[in-house]
Amino acid sequence: MPARTSRAPSDHEFSDLVVAAWPSLYRTAYLLLGDHGQAEDLVQTALARTYARWGSVRDVAAAPAYARRVVVTTATTWYRRRGFRGESPTDELPERAHVDGPVEERLDLVAALATLPRRQRAVVVLRFYEDLSVRETAEVLGISEGTVKSQTSHALDKLRAALPAALASLPTPATPEDSRA
Repeated sequence: MPARTSRAPSDHEFSDLVVAAWPSLYRTAYLLLGDHGQAEDLVQTALARTYARWGSVRDVAAAPAYARRVVVTTATTWYRRRGFRGESPTDELPERAHVDGPVEERLDLVAALATLPRRQRAVVVLRFYEDLSVRETAEVLGISEGTVKSQTSHALDKLRAALPAALASLPTPATPEDSRA
């Protein structure tokens, strides 16, 4: 059997990945961390780690999913090593502008996401913002599909309690009775 030849992706292909994947990676990072500056740092760190392994990437089409996984695992590492809690010490409390409507609801949702434990937050972000399936979410986080389902259920319960009006439209997790119908 002849040896299979494959080539490593080029630097140009990595540049294309950065341009195409940055908005999605940044959104995921922001929703995981709740801070714009730290989200940018996380994405830059994750892309640097992705580039360090770029020579071993064999399928450029799978590179965005690989980079997303690096974002999530790097965020997890930051939580463990830095004791990250999404807070930055300041001398003065920032004033929050009064905003009504969808923007206010989005700010409330981001604040509510920040109160979730890190795994629940990651599951919600990947399932509902990145629109990944249960299987894909489990692969990205390195956990079982059952854990994804239970973490999703617990997270949605907490979010519904925190934001009853804004989240009334979120899907209710299926119960065993629902699957018999």
